[in-house]
Amino acid sequence: MSPKSHYLPTRPSRRSGCRIVLLLLGGFALLAGLDGALILLGLPAPVIAARLADVHGPLMVYGFVGTVVVLERAVAIRRNWAFLSPGLLGAGGIALVSPIPLFVGQLALMAGSIVLLAIYRAIWARQPSTSSAVQALGALLGLAATILWWGGVPVPQLIPAMTLFLVLTIAGERLELARISPTVDERAERWLLAVALVLASGGVLALLWPVLGYPVLGFALLGLVSWLVRYDVATRLVRSKGLPRYMAVCLLAGYGWMGVVGLVWILWGPGYVGPAYDAVVHSVFLGFVISMIMAHAPTILPAVLRRPLPYRPLMYGPVVLLHASLVVRVVGGDARGLDVLVQWGGFANIVAVLLFAGVSVVSVFVGAPPKPVRRESSTASPRGRATISLGTRR
Repeated sequence: MSPKSHYLPTRPSRRSGCRIVLLLLGGFALLAGLDGALILLGLPAPVIAARLADVHGPLMVYGFVGTVVVLERAVAIRRNWAFLSPGLLGAGGIALVSPIPLFVGQLALMAGSIVLLAIYRAIWARQPSTSSAVQALGALLGLAATILWWGGVPVPQLIPAMTLFLVLTIAGERLELARISPTVDERAERWLLAVALVLASGGVLALLWPVLGYPVLGFALLGLVSWLVRYDVATRLVRSKGLPRYMAVCLLAGYGWMGVVGLVWILWGPGYVGPAYDAVVHSVFLGFVISMIMAHAPTILPAVLRRPLPYRPLMYGPVVLLHASLVVRVVGGDARGLDVLVQWGGFANIVAVLLFAGVSVVSVFVGAPPKPVRRESSTASPRGRATISLGTRR
């Protein structure tokens, strides 16, 4: 997701086989989480497990997204011990849906989150930066959520902390990329750090004094969206072509859904069940997080697997389906109390995620699409033949 220039590798990375295994653990968590989503929607599901619906949230946040994101971190720092983090998160995802006691999976997620903090400690030791601090703050909140869940706090009350784990991770990465822009200076970095600290404070307040904490979170999220719109390179790359435009479209759409979450928290405050809760959870974890994964997949997978994921215009299909179905689910279903639209929108959400996974896998194995044929015209000259390319520059 982020450039690796500030991670100074000291040891050879593990073989791709190990990385593929870890990716498969994340893929298992994704499929299990989508199965749990079907159960929660009241739709027929391929597998009916005793607690699949109950662990749906942590399974997706830690078992799927956490494993994939942290795997990229482990690859970046080139330390063998760092692969313990995605390994523990992936194994924790399997444990959550297995018949073994729930606390085993909870402890695995907790241990994986602790190793993730050690990864950020190693990154900070090499080169301190605001982006690393913001991401480490998100990891700390993610660890806190696993500890509280293990201690008996219900998952709905932990949604703010789980949200901030992923939101701050992505925000820190976007800062790293935004540094190529001349508009990003010390003031911009201080602004993002201040927003991150307010978000972290709001996450604590949301647990202790929800009536105060949720509006604080909402306003801070809107502040983060403002920062991203102001400084993120996506606002300029959206006018380009090909892969840069595709990534920018995914990013900006995700920022829009994060703004929706901020507005809901400001206007409706704490909510642990019902339409507002559903709107928040799926706006952030589908509209924002999955959109970020769709945007960064062409750069994450090559870094992890050492195989390219070529951009294809076909990738827009799952993106459009994801966001259109989320509008149906949130605006048509949740906002108007129409359960049938929630179901159909939710089902289309699942199809969009699976469709993107399928397109990505096929693209990896098929390889890059053929380049446009270049026609050449030659003219004679006293010294020989001068070739003039009439093809498209890429």
